[in-house]
Order: sequence, then structure tokens, then C-alpha cells
Amino acid sequence: KGKKQRQRNRPRNKRNRVEDKVLESEMQKSISKQQTPNAAAAPEKTREQVMAEREAKKQAKQAKKQKPADKPAAVEIAVNTTTTTPATTIITEVEQTTITKKLTTTMTTTTKDKVDVVLGAAKISSSVQVTTNNNAVESAAEKTREQIKAEREAKKAAKQAAKTGKTSGNDVTAAAQQLNDLQVSTTAVTAEQDKKKPALSKAERRAIQEAQRAAKAQGQTQAKKPVPGKAVKPPTVTTPVQQQQLKRDSESPTKSPLKSSPIKSERDCKVKLFNHLVNADKDASLFINNALVHPAMARLGVQYAERKVVGSNARCIAFLHALRQVVQDFETPAKKEFGRSLDAAVKHHVDHLHKCRPLAVSVSNAYKQFKNQLTQLPTDQPETELKELLEHFIDTYIENQIGKAAQAISSFLQEKITDGDVLLTFACSSLIQFICEEAKRRQVNFRVIVVDSRPFCEGQEMLRRLHEHGIPCSYVLINAVSYVMPEATKVLLGAHALLANGYVMARTGTAQVALVANAHNVPVLVCCETHKFSERFQTDAIVYNELCDPNQLVLSNKCSLKHWQTKGRLMPLNLSYDITPPELVSAVVTEVAILPCTSVPVILRIKPEIGY
Repeated sequence: KGKKQRQRNRPRNKRNRVEDKVLESEMQKSISKQQTPNAAAAPEKTREQVMAEREAKKQAKQAKKQKPADKPAAVEIAVNTTTTTPATTIITEVEQTTITKKLTTTMTTTTKDKVDVVLGAAKISSSVQVTTNNNAVESAAEKTREQIKAEREAKKAAKQAAKTGKTSGNDVTAAAQQLNDLQVSTTAVTAEQDKKKPALSKAERRAIQEAQRAAKAQGQTQAKKPVPGKAVKPPTVTTPVQQQQLKRDSESPTKSPLKSSPIKSERDCKVKLFNHLVNADKDASLFINNALVHPAMARLGVQYAERKVVGSNARCIAFLHALRQVVQDFETPAKKEFGRSLDAAVKHHVDHLHKCRPLAVSVSNAYKQFKNQLTQLPTDQPETELKELLEHFIDTYIENQIGKAAQAISSFLQEKITDGDVLLTFACSSLIQFICEEAKRRQVNFRVIVVDSRPFCEGQEMLRRLHEHGIPCSYVLINAVSYVMPEATKVLLGAHALLANGYVMARTGTAQVALVANAHNVPVLVCCETHKFSERFQTDAIVYNELCDPNQLVLSNKCSLKHWQTKGRLMPLNLSYDITPPELVSAVVTEVAILPCTSVPVILRIKPEIGY
């Protein structure tokens, strides 16, 4: 009854079954003692019996450690030693049964464990070898077909060895040896691939790609334009392998790959200090056929990219005219609100323009005001009236922020321009042109010195416009500004933007002209409308700027910068704007008043109250 009760209360598992067998053996011992009345009076175990039992235990322990083939002998020794005396026959039989069961279980488990251990070691060694081979062949191609087959065979052998757990030690060692042989074959294949495909540096790979593109482009141009009466010759361009061999022959071991690469990519040609700046997209024609871009915006993007529309005011006016066309042709989708859907469409067009060329500050401010107007549109009016409101806002913005602002700035400066003045200006500014034309209309006797610089030479356009109105002008390059500065009485400069900390962002070279004027004690007046004011803080031309094409710095075939891509570490830099500190500026002339540069935050704060 006690035994049955314990069996009900205890969960049945392998360990409990072993304990139950031990308990049964103990109960049988107690029953045998009760059945033999002379057992209590029997003498204690002799020395030989104790030694025999110890030997049996030792043999049992050794059998666990040894191979399965040696363990039955240990069992036979234990049986022979335990059956010497008749007084302990029952105990020794029970011990014999328990020992044999334990030995059989340990035999099966140890064989499986050994097989698993050997296979695990083989898998680990194979994985280590595969990883090392992969690390050694990073530049090579993917695994070959032979390697994949070898790995599959190794996995199959491992699975079969795991299933047949009763295999002998010779089979396990044979499987391990087979795995090692397969790994040796894979390493040999990878070594051959290493010999066939040497590792290339990043610059060499780029050079090979550029050579292939140039060969393809040359082949296409020759195929499109064949010469009549003559056979078309294939392009004489070396293959990447030949080009690589020529480079290795002509290059010494100590030479860096950057110096030897004949063609550098666009990223390599950019100065590292200015890698964060945005460069205009040269392939603006790719966006013309975009169905999501309005034709007016697509045309404007091409004009931005080709620099046919330059100047802050001209770019802003062109943007607003194209935006009016987008508003007129816009159709609200079904079950959509006019304001939100138009805002999403305009945002897509502005992103397109930004890809063609980074937006000017004047364009960004106009877009912000347009978005603000969209949020204030009433929702209870028809779509036609809402479009009329937006078109009226665009026309009013152009008239007030650009047209009337120029008239106000000109009226402030007409009091400063007198007879005999020599005005010095830099590059081309539509606002400075308007001021000079107004002074000529007032019949003021003055002359203008136009300072210009490469690569755009915008001062030539300024010279042409002023000469058409009969204004006497002189034209010099920026390297001669120190010679003509003593003649000037005032310096009038345009601006791309006026930053919140008082710094002036203008065409590259403006800061140099202001510095020379400050050295000669000539007042510097910056003419800038309030719609060009920016909330950005900037003290140098590195944080934010616009990169132009460095090939524009090359004058002709005789220029020393010709083929600059092949000249080692030569990297031309062509920035659009520079930053003039407020210490070099005497005053800023706006439509509000003539103010110091430090008053820019005040104008930004009161500007929403001015109205449009």
C-alpha cells in the first residue's frame, strides 16, 4: 500500500523509475533479512567480500569512462565477484541488475554524446574555416557551385551520423575526416579564386567604372553620327583589365591609389570640407517628362539649372509666375480638400526645383508666405474664388515686396547720390541698376565703376544695361579693385540674403570688395529688400553655400586647369556665395529705412505686421 501511494503522489519520469527500483531492492533486502532467521546472527562481511565489492564499483566507474565495447567485461567481473558467498546472493543479484541497467543506459547515452560531440566539433571547425575563407575573399564573387555542393554533402553526412547513434568510433572519425576533406577542398577553391581575382582598392574600382562609362558613351555617339563614306571605327579604349595592368606597371609600391587614378568621380572631385553642401543637378532634363510636374515648373527647373534665370529677385518672380500657372491648372481630386491637396502638389514642385538648383532665400520666403495663405483660405467658398484669392496674393506679393520695395530703397539712396560721385558696384544687381537709372533720370552727374570676377562675369551684363541708359561706366576685374578704390566715393552692393546675425550673404567676391573699401575708408551701403531677410545664423561660407561646376573655372584649352581630373589631388572649388561681416558694412538700405546690420532681428519680428 505504501508503495502504491508513493507511486500515485510522485510524477513518473526516468529518475523516479530508477529511485523506485532502488527502493524495491531495499525492500527485498529487508524481506530477505526477515525470512532468514539466522541473518542477524550471521557474521559480518569478510575482507575478501568487501574488496570484491570495491573492485566491482571501480569496474563500474571505469566502464562509464571507457568505450561501450569494454563495458560488458566489467559487468561480468562484477557478477563473478559478487556471487562468491551464498549469504549475500540476493543483494548481489539486485546490485547486478541495477549496475547492468545503468551500464546499458550509459552505453547508449555515451555513444550518442560522443557522436554529437565529434559532429559538433566538425561543424564548428567547418564554420570557422568558412568564416575565415569568407573574410579572406571579401572582394571575390559569391560561392561557386562546387562549394555549395560540398557544404550540402557535409550537412548530409552529419545528419546521417546523428541518426545512427549506435555507430562505432571508427565511423565517427571517418565522418569527421570526410568533413575536414570537404573543407580543405573549399579552401583550395577559394585560394584559387584569390589568385585569379586580386583585391582592388576603392579608387581603382571607380576608375574602372568611369572608363567603362566613357567607352559606352563614346560608342553611342559614334553609332549615332556615322561619317558618310567611311567605316565607323570602334572606340580605342582599353579594357578594365588592361587599364588596371597599365596602372600597376606605372605605379610604384609606395604610391597611393588616389594619385594614380586617371579619372576621378564627382564625389572625389569635391573638397572634403564642403562635402555637406548641395550641388546643382546637371541632368535637369531628366525631369521634363515627369507627369507629376507642371510644364511651367519643369521649364523653370531647366532655366535654374542652366543659369538662364539668375538673381534673387528674378528667380523669385519667375517662381511666383510658374506658381500662378500651377494654381490655375490645378484640379481638386474627388473627396479631397482644395487647400491640402494644392499644398501637397506645390510641395512636390518645390522639391523638383530644389533638385535642379538649391532654392534662393527669396524663393523660400515666398513659398512660406504662400503656404501661410493656403492655411487661411475659407472652406465655404467655391474653388474658382479660392484660386482668384491665391492669384491676387501672388500679384500683390510681387508688386509690394519687389516692385514698391525697390522704389522705396531708390528714394532713400537718391538723397545720398550727388553730382561728382563715383559709385563702385560688384557683379550684377537689378536693384543697383534701378537705383542708377533713377539717378540718371534725375540728371545727376555721376559715373559707375563695375567690378567683376570669374567664372560667371555677371558684371558684363551690368555694364551693358547701364551703358544702354547713357551712364558713364568703367569695368575692372576684382584683382584691380585696390587700384580703383581710391577713386570711389560710395560702394553700393547687392545681396542674396541678409542673415539674422547681421552678416551679408552675396555673390562670391563681395566680402573682398567690402574689405578693400573699409581699408580705404569708403562707405559701404548694402541694398536689400526685406523679403530676402533670413532667420539663419551664419558666420562663414562653409556651413551653408551652393557649389557650382568646377569646370567653369577653366578658361580655355591653354588654361593650367585643363584636365584637372588627371592631376592628382588638385580639386577646384567653385562657391556661389560668400559672407560679409557686419563690421565691413556701413548701413543696410531697406524699404523700411536705412538701418544698421544689427537691426535685422527687429525687421523679422515686425515684418508680419507690415502686410503684403
